[in-house]
Amino acid sequence: MQTSRQWINHFRLNLQKKRIDWQQHPQITDAERKNILKSVQAWQLGETSDGAHLLAAAKKYADAIADTSYCEAIQLFIKEEQKHGNNLGRYLDAIGEKRIGHNWGDTLFRKARYFATSMELWTITVITVESTAQLFYQSLKDATKCNLLKQVCTDILIDEAFHIDFQMQRLAIIFSGKTTMQRIASFQFYRLLYFSTILVVWMAHRKVFKAGHNTIWTYFRKMNLKYYKTINRLQAAERPASLQPQVSTINPPL
Repeated sequence: MQTSRQWINHFRLNLQKKRIDWQQHPQITDAERKNILKSVQAWQLGETSDGAHLLAAAKKYADAIADTSYCEAIQLFIKEEQKHGNNLGRYLDAIGEKRIGHNWGDTLFRKARYFATSMELWTITVITVESTAQLFYQSLKDATKCNLLKQVCTDILIDEAFHIDFQMQRLAIIFSGKTTMQRIASFQFYRLLYFSTILVVWMAHRKVFKAGHNTIWTYFRKMNLKYYKTINRLQAAERPASLQPQVSTINPPL
């Protein structure tokens, strides 16, 4: 596990990396555009959130555990998500398509955030969304031959792998303080939230998933594997000696 300060260093360094060659001209076919445009517009909108509610929950939590660096880590995490939104927006500009201001899925998520005041709820929600994002962006990458869009997707996929590690490490710390009965109840809640969310994501973006060679069955199989990987990581987690775990190396995504 990494300390909040180590995550700050990671995010700062990562934000400096340039993995996209914006000098390229986008090469997207009409068929690809038909399959992916609405979803790219929707995810672009979602990735540009200011993260105010998440930051408020993080500040409350950081004050409670006396980890002043955690809020800064969350701010940099949000900034990295906004970078994704900016890159998707820049791509939409490059192909002559508009950025949208409203989307039913984004509206639903934004309304739900008003009820998310605990760091635990925020963390499991972000893990769920990031898990679907991994499969979405991989499907988007596989659904196009446009090298510029592939680079945008690759950049996001690299970031998302670290984002899940960041959130999972925090969830393990939160989870370690629970009693056995609280853990059982939490597992049930996590499962309900996770599978409800991935069903909504499939319904909203199935064109992209299908274009990326995923049927509904392969989609749910992959998401199910991600879920159990998360649960296994929690079950294996031991109560940390403190809220500032010992140093270990962050593993890069495969």
